[in-house]
Amino acid sequence: MTDYFRRHLGAKLLLSYLAIIVVGVAVLIMASQFILPTSFNRHMSGMGMMDGGMGMGMGNQGIGNSNSMPQLYVDFRASFNEALTYAALAAMIVAIAFSLFLSRSVIAPIQAMSLATQRISEGHYDERVQVNGKDELAQLALYFNQMAEKLNQIESMRRRLIGDVSHELRTPLTAIKGSMEGLMDGVLPATHETYQQIHAEADRLNRLVDDLQELSRVEAHAYKLEIQSLYVSTLVQTVNKRLAPHFKSKRIALDLELAPDLPHVLADEDRAVQVLTNLTGNALQYTPEGGRVTINAKRIGDEIQIAVRDSGIGIPPKHLSHIFDRFYRVDKSRSRQSGGGSGIGLTIARALVEAQGGHLWVESAGDGKGSTFTFTLPIAK
Repeated sequence: MTDYFRRHLGAKLLLSYLAIIVVGVAVLIMASQFILPTSFNRHMSGMGMMDGGMGMGMGNQGIGNSNSMPQLYVDFRASFNEALTYAALAAMIVAIAFSLFLSRSVIAPIQAMSLATQRISEGHYDERVQVNGKDELAQLALYFNQMAEKLNQIESMRRRLIGDVSHELRTPLTAIKGSMEGLMDGVLPATHETYQQIHAEADRLNRLVDDLQELSRVEAHAYKLEIQSLYVSTLVQTVNKRLAPHFKSKRIALDLELAPDLPHVLADEDRAVQVLTNLTGNALQYTPEGGRVTINAKRIGDEIQIAVRDSGIGIPPKHLSHIFDRFYRVDKSRSRQSGGGSGIGLTIARALVEAQGGHLWVESAGDGKGSTFTFTLPIAK
């Protein structure tokens, strides 16, 4: 019996209700038995005083006869205890019924969540519980549904990640295998161009593996940041020197707009340069010839905002919320045709910015209207 109460919350609730009822009834009985004699004597003394004048014509038969008082009190007490017993039994029956109802109303949503939890543990991430009311149990059910939705999204991302990684690995491997078979069969000539093509695909495969390793380290926080005070202009000029030849060859203008007297920022120099290089390289990749890319830096409160704005192909509004997801591309076919990367560079960039105490977001007016990637870094104090 003890084990049953330990294992069932409903039994515990019912037992607690019953304990309260029993204690209440016990207090009622004890209090009534303690107060009853004094109260009875007080009321009967008052009646004796009133009956004193009335008892003159009644002789010894009056109500104030002292010989009848003990028996009268015994009879009164017996009737009182009988009425109290029936009243207590009736109260306990009603209270037990009401306690069962309340216990079930509390246990029902908990049992539903327990069953839903078991279903989710078996892989059914679309399981949800019904939310009724606005009390604590309803809030718990609401949070449970939110957790289940997050788990469902994570599972969907995991499946998509496996599919995307498989596809990304298969593409260069298929090209390398096809080229090698062509060489062995004599279909492809053993020229410098053929070997160069094979090397390019192998290099693409190597970059993808490196990106996956980097993503794994970043998401697991398995890297060390050397946070120090840095000039924003130093970061921007480093990226400018690194990418200037590529902008020149594609005939795209790269403008620098740095507010005067910018304070130092707290950041890891290599990681900050990596983020800015990634964002500027993406702007270069998706901006057509004759376009313009601008790197802007200004102070906003206790942060420095660094924005990379381009006049490129833009991003439709429906894609903005997913642009930092792993392997997400706005237009997969166009990205591959234009030599797009693995699709995880922005994911890595956001993780690195957040690790340095900043934020990264994107804005775009729509398809063909360019886009702006902005990230913040804290000011050194």
